[in-house]
Amino acid sequence: MDDLAARVAAAMWAEDTASAGLGMRLVAVGEGTARLEMPVREDMVNGHGIAHGGFVFCLADSAFAFACNSRNQVTVAQACDIVFVAPAHRGDLLVAEARERTRFGRNAIYDITVTRDDEVIAEFRGRSRQLSGTILSEETHES
Repeated sequence: MDDLAARVAAAMWAEDTASAGLGMRLVAVGEGTARLEMPVREDMVNGHGIAHGGFVFCLADSAFAFACNSRNQVTVAQACDIVFVAPAHRGDLLVAEARERTRFGRNAIYDITVTRDDEVIAEFRGRSRQLSGTILSEETHES
């Protein structure tokens, strides 16, 4: 893991009870990238017997957050959308891979692919907006 991105991710993860509560695990992070995993639990399955799309979206959104904050600048989602490609099922291990596509001014575009093994489950595109401030303090950032 990239050192700055890893320290930023650790600070964010310490406060991210939503992602942790859903059983997500941060696997890798680098400048403009992140990979998270999440098992599809029994309580994540909808009335059709497949993973509720909101949980798939949450996984992609969390990967997006770690990727777009990896440079230690407070960054939030401005807009995002998702295309569900295939269903996920209870017991599946989903992996979200986020990568930065382009940055312009205080804005950026990220693509996040959610897979199960080698099968694409969903494609998510996030647009981010950089705010003022950092995740790590200057003292922490320099160490």
